[in-house]
Amino acid sequence: MQNYACVSDVPVQAKSRLLVSLYMMLSGIKTTEALNCAAKSDGQAGSDIGEKLKMTLNRWKADGFNIETGKVDYQRLANSEVFSEFRDAVSILQNFDPATLQTENERKAFWINMYNMLIVHGIIAYGVKSSVQEVKGAFERFAYIIGGYRFSTDDIEHGILRANKGHVAMPGKRFSGSDSRRRLVVETLDPRIHFTLVCASTSCPPIGIYQADLLDLQFDLAAKNFINNGGVVVDRGQMTVSLSRIFQWYASDFGGSWMNLFGSVAPVLRWIAQFIQDSDLAQFVDENAEKLQIRYQEYDWSLNV
Repeated sequence: MQNYACVSDVPVQAKSRLLVSLYMMLSGIKTTEALNCAAKSDGQAGSDIGEKLKMTLNRWKADGFNIETGKVDYQRLANSEVFSEFRDAVSILQNFDPATLQTENERKAFWINMYNMLIVHGIIAYGVKSSVQEVKGAFERFAYIIGGYRFSTDDIEHGILRANKGHVAMPGKRFSGSDSRRRLVVETLDPRIHFTLVCASTSCPPIGIYQADLLDLQFDLAAKNFINNGGVVVDRGQMTVSLSRIFQWYASDFGGSWMNLFGSVAPVLRWIAQFIQDSDLAQFVDENAEKLQIRYQEYDWSLNV
């Protein structure tokens, strides 16, 4: 696999918080480093960018996505004609203002698809063989220039889709008050977004393509799929629940405390119970939320191939 990463030769507006800037510096990440700056786009990106993005993802699906299993054939996709065309076309994002997306669902669908596409692009660009952890600072390094601003996958997840709550390991909001990207933050954090974002790892949710007009249904399906297929395992006899690390790292998004370290985990379990498809098991978890012992699963960072 080739390395398609590039450094923009034009100033990229970025006002990252000190902790983020320090982490990027220590990881050797330039603020002008992105995956879509090599080609120049002369025209203006239209408001139909979301449809163009969806079309791209659908073409990718035919070349390397297995929607049923959530696996990605990165090697096949990297060598495909559609990916080559995509690399040339993605520069259009440099001229697109995401503030022109009119509804909250349009914004959420756009940024979720952008995150997932960026992850796949990054895996290919940096020649990842076995795990995204091969790339130092991958979630800060994988980035696009969109409307003159640099957006890493961490910017998209924690700044925009998690309503600017910030990374669990970096206290404080992701975007500072003086950061112009703050205008793009979604109004409400929907915890179900955690089951739509794919980090290129086996323990991540399966990859999907999200549409604004179907978003609520797709969010429910994503949550149910993840929770009922290994993300949550209940042992009634032992009165234990084995949870994906997602429910620990982002416990506060599901109604718990930071990392579930303080107070009761019951709110998180009751949130989960609404998506358990076995009604008897859902009732059991809901009624025993205060009594169940929590264990966390090891997170498998091996590539989702």
